[in-house]
Amino acid sequence: MNAPWTPGRGAGVRDPFAAFVCDESTAEMLRPLVGELGWQAEKVNKGGLRTAIQTLSVSPSPTILFVDLSESGDPLNDINALAEVCEPGTLVIAAGQVNDVRLYRELIGSGIQDYLLKPFSQDQFRDALAAAQAALTSPRSSDAAKDKPRMTTAVIGTRGGAGASTIAGTLAWSFGEIAERSTALLDLDVHFGTGALALDLEPGRGLTDAIENPSRIDGLFIERAMVRANDRLAVLSAEAPINSPLMSDGAAYYQLQEELKAAFDSVVLDLPRSMMVQHPHLVADIQAAVIVTELTLAATRDAIRILSWLKSNAPSARVVVVANRVLQGQSEVSLKDFESSIERKVDIVVPLDSKLAIQAAKLGKPLAEIAKGSKLAAPLNQLATMLLEAANMGADSKTSGKKLLDKIGGLKSLIPSKKAKA
Repeated sequence: MNAPWTPGRGAGVRDPFAAFVCDESTAEMLRPLVGELGWQAEKVNKGGLRTAIQTLSVSPSPTILFVDLSESGDPLNDINALAEVCEPGTLVIAAGQVNDVRLYRELIGSGIQDYLLKPFSQDQFRDALAAAQAALTSPRSSDAAKDKPRMTTAVIGTRGGAGASTIAGTLAWSFGEIAERSTALLDLDVHFGTGALALDLEPGRGLTDAIENPSRIDGLFIERAMVRANDRLAVLSAEAPINSPLMSDGAAYYQLQEELKAAFDSVVLDLPRSMMVQHPHLVADIQAAVIVTELTLAATRDAIRILSWLKSNAPSARVVVVANRVLQGQSEVSLKDFESSIERKVDIVVPLDSKLAIQAAKLGKPLAEIAKGSKLAAPLNQLATMLLEAANMGADSKTSGKKLLDKIGGLKSLIPSKKAKA
């Protein structure tokens, strides 16, 4: 309900205010106050939350909505049902007769603006309206961060098991936790994705619902479908049933990507090779592509093919090649031969550290978080910095890596000090 309102979507037809109350005394108190603000007193309707749901299911929701929960047997579930028919940007003020701190917290957590205990005074209602109007006019967090260039990064594994999902998760965590960017991780392996699993999260049905019903995808849908890993990182993943393939022409994936780009500073796509081939439009507007590979003969062949494919389908993207899980002197193909075959340097070499990988999996935490102070910290930090630099190049092509590190100084904390190495 409090998802960012997209200008133009329903603009000009939304009323500034509407109320649905259960009793005439409350209606009589609200009407003159609504009139004071220049709104139509007729927008104070008799009938509580259920009437609101029925009405708003067939008409645009107002900017500020007041609902009376006095006749609701299950306020929290009923508020969730209301959210299904409210457009993004609607601020909801609720009132009820239940004086319970837990209910108050649950209602606020579900997205409503305020909860008033009945009977409430005119001054309390005025204050609630003033707070709602202030919330509408104050800059949102996404507005405050407009100076941060938006970036979308696709992470592609040359072979299954190369560790692309691990790198995608650790990048998303680094962008959010260390660079302080609001970040979305979109795991497009809808049947066997591990984006949520690796962070010890339940994936929910958001991604499968989006694929099955693309028309539902908007700011409100994104707000409800994303699973929060922390304050700055949200995940959209799935464990779709393997007995029924999800059919899509790719429109849902593209629409999801566009909504995420509008809502987050950074978007990390965990992009399976099969999805890349079927829906090449997903990489058309990305800022960076990370190819995660092992040093094997098969991976060498596929790295060559993917690099060539990206030149055609994502010509403006910064391409970064990551050799992952490298065990010194024990690879199928040497680093030198691999680079000679793909006709370019490997940008990042991430050494194999089985103990840290196992620890991260057991704790349900990203590798970058577990790797602080270890030999893995420097290459993971370098990768995140390289990608953030690519995003900043759009705003200032002369930004150096040193200046970028000064901007996101928190990343330095991942690099082991010389003293620690000694």
